[in-house]
Amino acid sequence: MRAGEMADPLVREDDVLVQVHAAGVNLLDSKIRRGEFRQILPYRVPLVLGHDVAGVVERVGARVTRFRPGDEIYARPADHRIGTFAELIALQEKDVALKPQKLTMEEAASMPLVGLTAWQALVERGQLKQGHKVFIQAGSGGVGTFAIQLAKHLGATVATTTSPSNIDLVRRLGADVVVDYKKDDFETKLSDYDLVLHSQGGKALEKSLHVLRAGGRLVSISGPPDPAFAKEIGASWFLKLAMRLLSAGVRRKAKSRDTTFSFLFMKADGAQLEHIAALVDAGHILPVVDRVFPFESTNEALAYVETGRAKGKVVVKVK
Repeated sequence: MRAGEMADPLVREDDVLVQVHAAGVNLLDSKIRRGEFRQILPYRVPLVLGHDVAGVVERVGARVTRFRPGDEIYARPADHRIGTFAELIALQEKDVALKPQKLTMEEAASMPLVGLTAWQALVERGQLKQGHKVFIQAGSGGVGTFAIQLAKHLGATVATTTSPSNIDLVRRLGADVVVDYKKDDFETKLSDYDLVLHSQGGKALEKSLHVLRAGGRLVSISGPPDPAFAKEIGASWFLKLAMRLLSAGVRRKAKSRDTTFSFLFMKADGAQLEHIAALVDAGHILPVVDRVFPFESTNEALAYVETGRAKGKVVVKVK
């Protein structure tokens, strides 16, 4: 990425113009930069990256009713409206929520993408309830640190994987069962789980089916995409066929074990962010921020995220 001057964003009737104070950095930014999602998100370069924002409303469109200039907000911009690595961004009103009052701008910017991912995986798709058992992979990562806390708030028993150096961290967040992935295979340690949040590679995907009880659910945020997702995004017939073939193996194996598999590509949702803000302000969920980089070091921040060593989230301080 390079720094450059851009025209101020166009503010539509249902948009809010936000002065960016901080932006979360996600592996999704790196993947889009490499073109990994070009069949799903056909962005045209050059473009501004960035999927998390916390800032102050500067101006609102004519049809905006929920926000006014001066409001402190946080959001995950909708796909095709990204660009939080900037001083200004225009966001759709429906994707925005008031920032949790207890958080700094940097802390708030760490939450939208991972919070929405965890909410949609555990609450919407996974239907996690009190007394359920959930296995959340990569517990010390951005999604993992949030998902563990959300699952505990929902009353679930939580298992996770992590390295020895992060065992204390995930236990503090609420993990009941911790598997040291450098020493143990989670497939041999876990069984009869109601839900698995999968975020790792193909080998872990098949193993994840083996820890589920009959009727259990496997929700993957790392693929492969399935026919339901293809229909959701209105994919072409060719892309629908490709996704059907890519996920055929895991769907077949899931069915043979009386479990279900689904792929989740998180969507922007301001109403869900309002629920998350309430949980944060009530003390049920705490931000986990590894490092905060200055705006001019955004490239270094993204490179650090790409190492996979971050505990929780990495943030860029813009203002």
